[in-house]
Amino acid sequence: MNTLFILNDAPYGSERSYNALRLARQLGKMEGETVRVFLMGDAVACAKSGQKVPEGYYNAGDMVRMVGGEVGLCGTCMDARGMSIDQVVEGARRSTLKELAEWTAAADKVLVF
Repeated sequence: MNTLFILNDAPYGSERSYNALRLARQLGKMEGETVRVFLMGDAVACAKSGQKVPEGYYNAGDMVRMVGGEVGLCGTCMDARGMSIDQVVEGARRSTLKELAEWTAAADKVLVF
């Protein structure tokens, strides 16, 4: 089963992106499951490297690294937020709306957070 997660919310504030990344990671551990995550809008900040959070608080960048599947970031959204590819955690990469459309067409399930 191929599942696509589309995240729109910032990494901190609400817990939507946090919960989506938790679910994506857990689903990706299951046999026969393929997970892809696409970060749009403020969610691109989930993949920003060098995040420093209070002790005991989750780090969205670490969570992105642990997804276990492909992670794409909307390039237009990155540009709008002044985020360059050298600021992105390992395992995530700049992507396009065209690729998101391809991932959506190939997915068995699409979950939007």
